Amino acid sequence: MKKVEADVVVVGGGPAGIVAAIAAGRQGVKTILVERYGFVGGMSTAAMVYPWMTFHADSGEQVIQGIAQEIVDRLIERGGSPGHLRDTVGFVRTLTPYHPEIYQVVALEMLREAGVQLFLHSFVDEVDAADGTIRAVRITTKSGKIELAGRVFVDASGDADVAYLSGTETLKGRDGDLQAQPMTMKFRMRGVDLEQIKAYMIANPENFYKKTPIAELPNLPLTGVSGFYSQWKSSGVPINRDQVLFFTGPADDEVLINCTRVQGLDGTDVEDLTRAEEEGRKQVLMMADFLKRDVPGFSRASVSSVGTQIGIRETRRIVGLYSLTKEDVIAGRKFEDAIARSGYPIDIHDPSGKGVTASWIAGDGTYDIPYRCLVPKTTHNLLAAGRCISTTHEALATTRLTPSCMATGQAAGTAAALSVLTNVAPGEVDIPQLREALRQGKACL
Repeated sequence: MKKVEADVVVVGGGPAGIVAAIAAGRQGVKTILVERYGFVGGMSTAAMVYPWMTFHADSGEQVIQGIAQEIVDRLIERGGSPGHLRDTVGFVRTLTPYHPEIYQVVALEMLREAGVQLFLHSFVDEVDAADGTIRAVRITTKSGKIELAGRVFVDASGDADVAYLSGTETLKGRDGDLQAQPMTMKFRMRGVDLEQIKAYMIANPENFYKKTPIAELPNLPLTGVSGFYSQWKSSGVPINRDQVLFFTGPADDEVLINCTRVQGLDGTDVEDLTRAEEEGRKQVLMMADFLKRDVPGFSRASVSSVGTQIGIRETRRIVGLYSLTKEDVIAGRKFEDAIARSGYPIDIHDPSGKGVTASWIAGDGTYDIPYRCLVPKTTHNLLAAGRCISTTHEALATTRLTPSCMATGQAAGTAAALSVLTNVAPGEVDIPQLREALRQGKACL
């Protein structure tokens, strides 16, 4: 078996893993990034999770910056994003549209600049671990099995795959029935008349979510729509949702539909995942037919793309030194070992019902994510980033959002590098030194 050695091995090339690998590589340590697809981007590309929400608190303060903002800046330079826009749905302060194909290229360029060695088309299916220490991960590739040995590992797989395979304790779903938030197969439609939609919204405000006043809508670019309640109620579409939700762009006649809902299945079980993919694609066609038939602005629209895979909101997460709670989030709690901030509210898509439960953040509208949420209780040389950090089911409903995943990725990659450079376990990294390194990387603490 071929063997490759590195200081830091990051598993998962989604938003968290990309940023973690860039952060580690910039610290001068040899870094490897492993991704199962032939492209990077994770849920942002493979599952068409779009747009990115949110880099800001409700006050307008930008609370997520650093490498995440660098990515946005490069996208703007390439014509791949208009930057941060006010959210006309009104659920969050801003959202950030982006072109997924340009994002992939920008991310790859930044990884190469940081000296990161990439292994695409590579699936981690075995972890060599003993006595609380990971020695290597093994990947299955077109050229056979390869062993990647490292000193520190970052699990940015979304599903806590490395943690689980190493024997690290993980949790799944909500307390009691272990049910997770539903999966969604996202898709795009072209040929949508956005001006017709906006005119209908202005004329029928009672049919839409109205945190953003309808009176302001004529002066704002239409970034998203939440509503069409009457059309949905009478549609008869057998999908357990309570409204239509879509976001505009990147093209002027294009929208991303976030309406399908696959419930009661486990995103870490291959048979459940197979059923979810089948059901999700059936629901895409149902939704497209309904939109074209019943919703103003869609009569000439057609499906232009569907996610490579179904979007997964929640699976496994590590049991860390600290578990962020709903109470921490809604109180806007601050921590001495904070390595990231977020202004996104708790946003739970009901595992079994129709609705979405939101809980807003008190105080300045932000909460901290402590470093301890990235550090497992048992495995000494492992860190988590992104969707699989240590939280409760409720708190995961905010930390799972892409900008927050990028922020925890920067923290995990920086901490992994400091662990190597100072020859201590990740759990023993000096917190003031870590926070200073993050500030030097323009992270917002």
